[in-house]
Amino acid sequence: MAEIKKISDEDLAKIRSFIESIKYGSINIIIQDGKIVQVDKNEKIRI
Repeated sequence: MAEIKKISDEDLAKIRSFIESIKYGSINIIIQDGKIVQVDKNEKIRI
């Protein structure tokens, strides 16, 4: 069975910040070897 790794409070705070700051768009979390290695924020601006 694969080892489950915990997400640090710092990483969760960063992700939460992205989610709270975006009105339209998406958040993409890249995981490698069970660890978060990249978080992308794509924001859409409606005119």
